[in-house]
Amino acid sequence: MPASFADLTLSPRLQQTLRELGYDQPTPIQSAAIPLVLAGRDLLAGAQTGTGKTAAFVLPILQLLMAQQAEPAAFRPIRALVLVPTRELAVQVHESVLRYGKETGLTCALVYGGVSIAAQVEALKSGVDLLIATPGRLLDHLRQGALSLANLTHLVFDEADRMLDMGFMDEITALLKQIPAERQTLLFSATCDDNLYALSKILLRDPALIEVAPRNTTAAEVEQRVYAVDGDRKLALVEHLLKEKGYAPALIFSRTRQGADQLAQRLGKGGINALALHGDLSQSARENVLLEFRAGTLQALVATDVAARGLDISDLNYVINLEFPYQPEDYVHRIGRTGRAGNKGLAITLLSPDDAPQLEKVEAVLDTRLPQQWFPGFEPDLTRFDPAPRRSSKGAQKQKARKQALSGNKGGKGKR
Repeated sequence: MPASFADLTLSPRLQQTLRELGYDQPTPIQSAAIPLVLAGRDLLAGAQTGTGKTAAFVLPILQLLMAQQAEPAAFRPIRALVLVPTRELAVQVHESVLRYGKETGLTCALVYGGVSIAAQVEALKSGVDLLIATPGRLLDHLRQGALSLANLTHLVFDEADRMLDMGFMDEITALLKQIPAERQTLLFSATCDDNLYALSKILLRDPALIEVAPRNTTAAEVEQRVYAVDGDRKLALVEHLLKEKGYAPALIFSRTRQGADQLAQRLGKGGINALALHGDLSQSARENVLLEFRAGTLQALVATDVAARGLDISDLNYVINLEFPYQPEDYVHRIGRTGRAGNKGLAITLLSPDDAPQLEKVEAVLDTRLPQQWFPGFEPDLTRFDPAPRRSSKGAQKQKARKQALSGNKGGKGKR
């Protein structure tokens, strides 16, 4: 691994900015990706969340754009495009570009839905070197003639697998028709599956493959716990973890918007400062909620999976899953909100009998069994804790082992 960013042949201006930001040694994904991007290679890169993959594509693209820079700002066409699946991630990437590129003289803009399109059109008129966008709103601008991608030389898909999960394939197909075939394309993702590899065959030419950790693994610094608890006691256990155990501030995930609102309201009545974050909120309301959480005024942020990607919250020590996500891969992204940049983190998931199928799917994605235990005072009713039998003999053995582990774990300390 390179000892410093200077070893990656980044420009003096970028190196100076990195020194001012306190960046010293590049992370594994940065060490692997930056030279390849600078060399013009297409890239499929898989890395856990919190490992610095945004800088891994932003820094070399800024350098490549600097080398091409010639026209005055107002006449510059869009040469680099970063596509992201959510508004939150768009804002995060935009902040990174501004931070890393402050001494480059390059311009960037941000377009996403839920806010005024007119203000974005005005920003685009000023000339943009690098654009960060969500697919739907980008298509709106293209249809209105507010921008052109005819001069694009660099295309980045950040969280590409999430775009597929969210059903953006039609938008991606439409966008590709307006983008030059001769370009550099980079796919970055925290998880890699067969669908992503299929997409890479369409988008990439002779790509380099980077996987800095085995597929769909979680950060080593995150301790994972699964507490078996009756479904009707989940909210009480969350309240206990926050108030009595001091697991705050915490990011709490709910599968539904109604569930997020319900939990935030219950916590509020119990004297815990909590707010919900989900797709029913306006963009300004979502931004205000995140500002409060980042400022430390909230003890709990209760979010749906809209927040599983793109949230960049420093020093977040606790993530609590009220239940497992619908998409098992999202478990990796949820708990990846903690344990970032080498910090320690604790991810707690509450397991009721109804959650057993989701647990099995998550364990299959991770290719490991999650530690499971009881929390003292919230022990489950084992007559109710009887998940549906597995179809395979292997699955049946796993179920039997799980029940044996539970029955032998009355003190809440032993793990499978």
